[in-house]
Amino acid sequence: MSSVTSGPFLYDDGPAPLHTGTPRGRQRWLVGGIVVVTLLAAAMVGFLYLVKGSPGQQSTQAAEVFLASLSDGDTETAHQMLCTEEQARLQPDEVAGEYLGATPGEIGRVHDDEAEGAAVQRVPVRWADGSTTEFEVVNEEGPRVCGFDAG
Repeated sequence: MSSVTSGPFLYDDGPAPLHTGTPRGRQRWLVGGIVVVTLLAAAMVGFLYLVKGSPGQQSTQAAEVFLASLSDGDTETAHQMLCTEEQARLQPDEVAGEYLGATPGEIGRVHDDEAEGAAVQRVPVRWADGSTTEFEVVNEEGPRVCGFDAG
């Protein structure tokens, strides 16, 4: 049996190359795909920001719920809102004694911890006796209170 490239041929030219036309540019599809993926990722981040709020808003809301639960005597809820390290350190009945000041407490404007960057949000609380405390809020599967700094 003879191979395809060794003849005899109907025409004396030999076999024609398979791809004789000019190559089509696929780069525009590649660039278009990259642009679409980038736009989709940006839209998803924006959507999450709208739904959940900024890290500062989330931290403020977490501190408000934490303070309200402590003020109402709901130490179980307050204990669940602590970070893992604080939950291991404190029992539910010890949370109020550690975190609660002279009630009522008023939540102030949140700011980032300069040393920790955006990883730790500080939420100031002004107590009824004029003293202040800053709750440290971190993101552990959602905003969690993870300590305080008495002012």
